[in-house]
Amino acid sequence: MAPFEALYGRRCRSPIGWFMVGEVTLIGLELVQQAMEKVWLIREKLKMAQSRQKSYADVRRRDLEF
Repeated sequence: MAPFEALYGRRCRSPIGWFMVGEVTLIGLELVQQAMEKVWLIREKLKMAQSRQKSYADVRRRDLEF
């Protein structure tokens, strides 16, 4: 049993299988295309979050004085 399954009581779905449980599995190019779109969306959201955190950090950053 995988650690995720032991902890949460259900199987971990891989990034390739992000479709709803019980949904008919897609074949070939459609599956790859959907996975690529989801990866792109995740990357864009991560970029936005990183940019937001950087702007917060830049406001609070002080110059070093020796």
